[in-house]
Amino acid sequence: MRASQRARGEDVGIVDALLTADERRRSSSVRFDELRAEQKALGKLIPKASGDEKAELLKKAGELSAAVKAADAEQDAAAEETQQLLLQLGNLVHPAVPVGGEDDFTVLETVGTPRDFDAEGFAPKDHLELGELLGAIDTERGAKVSGSRFYYLTGIGALLEFALVNAAMAQATAAGFTPVLTPALVKPKAMEGTGFLGQAAEDVYHLDKDDLYLVGTSEVPLAAYHMDEILDADQLPRRYAGFSSCFRREAGSYGKDTRGIFRVHQFDKVEMYVYTTPEDAEAEHQRLLDWEKQWLTSLELPFRVVDLASGDLGSSATRKFDCEAWIPTQGKYRELTSTSNTTEFQSRRLSIRMREGKKVRPLATLNGTLCAVTRTIVAILENHQQADGSVRVPEALRPFLGGREVLEPVAR
Repeated sequence: MRASQRARGEDVGIVDALLTADERRRSSSVRFDELRAEQKALGKLIPKASGDEKAELLKKAGELSAAVKAADAEQDAAAEETQQLLLQLGNLVHPAVPVGGEDDFTVLETVGTPRDFDAEGFAPKDHLELGELLGAIDTERGAKVSGSRFYYLTGIGALLEFALVNAAMAQATAAGFTPVLTPALVKPKAMEGTGFLGQAAEDVYHLDKDDLYLVGTSEVPLAAYHMDEILDADQLPRRYAGFSSCFRREAGSYGKDTRGIFRVHQFDKVEMYVYTTPEDAEAEHQRLLDWEKQWLTSLELPFRVVDLASGDLGSSATRKFDCEAWIPTQGKYRELTSTSNTTEFQSRRLSIRMREGKKVRPLATLNGTLCAVTRTIVAILENHQQADGSVRVPEALRPFLGGREVLEPVAR
């Protein structure tokens, strides 16, 4: 755990503080049990005693009662300190994860080739210019009504979102996922249990009056769906595909991606979530990645797969793969999907276990973005644009757009 914290760039001292607190918790628990046993034994002697002996026993009983209360309070305080320190620890980093920060990822695979717009004889427009030509994106009115990083999807833009969501859900259900519409507001236990109140807390919207959180991903309500439950091992894996609106403050991103809809405060997403056995978690992680690759390939997008470095995992993941699509006007790959193996990290915090015969133990959970709608729209518009400002529709998406082969600019 110390090595894992070090690899994450997190405080190694938490491990030692946790060990100390846990030792205090266990020793105070033993002390409490000893005092309670002595108190019970004394309680049996008092009715049989009389005179000075009884007075002495009653005096001792009073002292023991105070000692038991103190030991109980010490036990509770040590248990609370242990739990709070435990919640500050990230998941154990997988040994194969590259060590380092945001820029120290490893490229595992590159799929497809970016278009050469120079060879085609025109300069590519960015997604916002294309979206305005198509009557699909309106950020000016979004800012007027809600502020920066908000937007409207209009006309074909709205239809494109519905097409993407339906196509993503069609792929997920074909792969055996159960479709789910999830709550957008969750209790603190759900947010904390999934690891989003640690280093990611500054990105979360909180409703103080109700003590509820707006989710940044349906991973949170999907993880909490089986909170405090025991699932039969022979019913695993359980795979869910959740659709939800997602809300993020984008704290720390001042000045980044301010144009258009790549980085926004509200967007919709189709998220895959899996409950499985710890023994099958790594194989399931690869399956989730394969489904994400299938999705991006069906949209005819050039992309690469990266193995994120230890300092860029987030607290819950032991390992995380991102699929980054090529964005022509930025001249670089940008994250479109992500899949994380969270092993037993979330299940332990949310008290989700599996039963094998008479044995009950924590299970493993994994998550994977199938379609983050706004970023996918960005990638489709820029990669499939044509010289006249129209956009070719990928074949796999056409049945979900009424058979349209091209999105045409609208009269201004």
